[in-house]
Amino acid sequence: MSSAKFPSIPATGLPGLALRPISLADVDSWYEYLSIPEVVEHTSWNLSGLGDLTELAQWYLSEEPGTAIRLALIEQEGNSLVGTFGYHSISIPHKTAELAFDLNPHFWNRGIASSVCRSVTAWGFSVKEFVRIQAATLDTNRRSQRVLQKCGFEFEGKLRSYRMVRGRPGDFFMYSLLPG
Repeated sequence: MSSAKFPSIPATGLPGLALRPISLADVDSWYEYLSIPEVVEHTSWNLSGLGDLTELAQWYLSEEPGTAIRLALIEQEGNSLVGTFGYHSISIPHKTAELAFDLNPHFWNRGIASSVCRSVTAWGFSVKEFVRIQAATLDTNRRSQRVLQKCGFEFEGKLRSYRMVRGRPGDFFMYSLLPG
């Protein structure tokens, strides 16, 4: 599949796992693991139902310049969803974007998130031509912080009351990566 939004798709470098654009067919599986409390407890996800995620997936499918990008990480055999990786808060004039990712907990602690994060950020620099990729994690999200650190992101500081987290202001840590 080639389009302005996806002139290419990054390779994962992991046997049996591939990336492709998110589709509406992924929403049920995505919602299933995002409904597990341990998956979202240290994030700002606040889904009230399947419809919220369907609406979000439709937004990801837009070809409008600057709209968010979300890739589905799938098991090639069976095409089942393992996680999602992508960018939101894309600024075309400034060539920046914010990385976001999630992973089904059945695939945690295998190095998958770090490997795919490296692939997606390299793709962001080379194909999307971003000059800065940043990622904000809830200050309690140690798993995501470790992934970012393994991928070379630098800690920039704490952003107090940066985003609402299920109705309350949450403190976030900001990380960034520059090309090269």
